[in-house]
Amino acid sequence: MKDFFKTMLAVICGILALELIYGIFAGIAFVSLIAAGFSGSSAPEAKGILDMDLSKIVITEQKNPNDFSSLASLQSDLEVKQVALRDAVIALKTAAADPSIKMVFLRPDGVSAGMADIQELYKALAAFRESGKPVIAFTESPGNAAYYLATAADKIYMSSAKGATYTLVGISGRMIFLKDVLDKLGINYQLIRHGKYKSAGEMYIRSSASEANREQNRVMIKSAWDNFAGDICDARGIAPEKFNALIDNLSLCFPEDFLKEGLVDELVDRTALVNKLCLLYGVEEEEDLSISSFADYANKLSETANTLRSVSKQPAVAVLYADGEIVDGSGYKGVAGDRFVREIEKIRKDNSVKAVVLRVNSPGGSVSASAKIKDALQKLDAEKPVVASFGNYAASGGYWISAGCRRIYASPNTVTGSIGVFSLLPEFSRTAKKIGINVETVGSNKHSDMFTLMRPFDKEETAYFQSSVEDIYDTFVNLVADGRGIAPEKVDEIAQGRVWMGSDALKLDLVDLNGTLEDAIADAASMAGLVSTSDYMVKSYPAPLTIAEQILQALGQNTQEPSILSGSPFEVLGNTLTESPAPEKVYARMPYSLEIR
Repeated sequence: MKDFFKTMLAVICGILALELIYGIFAGIAFVSLIAAGFSGSSAPEAKGILDMDLSKIVITEQKNPNDFSSLASLQSDLEVKQVALRDAVIALKTAAADPSIKMVFLRPDGVSAGMADIQELYKALAAFRESGKPVIAFTESPGNAAYYLATAADKIYMSSAKGATYTLVGISGRMIFLKDVLDKLGINYQLIRHGKYKSAGEMYIRSSASEANREQNRVMIKSAWDNFAGDICDARGIAPEKFNALIDNLSLCFPEDFLKEGLVDELVDRTALVNKLCLLYGVEEEEDLSISSFADYANKLSETANTLRSVSKQPAVAVLYADGEIVDGSGYKGVAGDRFVREIEKIRKDNSVKAVVLRVNSPGGSVSASAKIKDALQKLDAEKPVVASFGNYAASGGYWISAGCRRIYASPNTVTGSIGVFSLLPEFSRTAKKIGINVETVGSNKHSDMFTLMRPFDKEETAYFQSSVEDIYDTFVNLVADGRGIAPEKVDEIAQGRVWMGSDALKLDLVDLNGTLEDAIADAASMAGLVSTSDYMVKSYPAPLTIAEQILQALGQNTQEPSILSGSPFEVLGNTLTESPAPEKVYARMPYSLEIR
């Protein structure tokens, strides 16, 4: 017990010391930024060329300036920096009007972001070009996402060196099915669902995809690729049929192939590339080039804006980030229902906030947490207009919480829909027999052992769970019908757990507009009578975790050695064998995640 109290005392002292140190530095930064803000400087010191090296930038929904966990990452890579998507977009807009910035040097290889984020960056780069300033792209080994972003540039230069791997081959989805291996282990998963497309549990009970699941994936992947390929073909003046033929025939094998087919403008080595930049910049020597980090520019802009925001008396539009899986409780990980409801109440009671944008980047999760959040948002919307903006995902529970918003914006490549519910739980009776364990249960009632996970459900128990799933599905369909003004029968037709891309969701009235987060903010502000951007500021919720909160969060997490399957296509199998859904819960969650490489 003495050791316990010693440890706790050490932790508390450490937290207080870190908070004190952070407070001192934050105070110094606050004073300097305020001075900068009131001296008329709205942009950080940067000039010349903004170097946008996306291999050294991680695009996130929100950036935590107090990110305690990043201390560990410093050991592995000092150069990789977080930049929030909105900060990146604002930085490009600011740079377009900043007389000290002459151009953007885009290096898109290795970009780390979701499909919708990639598309929003593309639009921001295209808007920068409209200011008359050039975007110059350089690629060595383009993949789908990197090449797509490169086509937002005025010129695309490609390394003339051979030996790189070119992964511009189209996009694909991967489904893994575990039934055969689970059978060998004696693990039996019991899936109870509504929605023929609701495939979240299929990986546990099937050896291959159902026809419905295969169909929705085919349509979804085609829509995503058509959206990307359409922009590429428009930018490069290539017919879609020709572009797809190049991809299908694996015709892009060498740098010369890209040049021949008009996908890049010139092949260059390092010396030639530097000469191009010097010519554009109007200098003769490399030493005379003035190059600034895009990540630093974006983050300093954000820090200055946050400081000025803290003392401003302007009306505000709140951006509430629902980023991650929807879970029960008050934890800091994902979108925790109780904690998120408190954030909504904080916004509702803040008289400076006149309108709200719900920014959703979530595959869904707990039904009970989703219902709590939906009710709190409905109460908020009765007092202040709430507009939804979808990021990479807004599916299942992510769509549940958004359906009642006054307007919904989505990227064409947002993954959304998945209006369906399921319950999934394993039982290990065969596993026990395989390894020689005999289990006897004594219960007070007929079904008192139904959640022991040591026997399958009987017919009555399956019907019991099915009735709950059906009731929740009906609730989901009706809240979508009410929120979107669509007949319940029509919602049921396009629901059934099916996942849609944002471009298809627009045609089905599941979203109102294909647009960006900035579009949604402007719309919400307009609904509150704030017409000009000078009429309001933008506040972000939830606030970044303090260092103390992050330490407490880390202390509360179970630490375990990485699975031997970590990083492999079968990593999910390790999770399957160690983590099971709570048997008493029903989930509204998308079955998989998608990324573009």
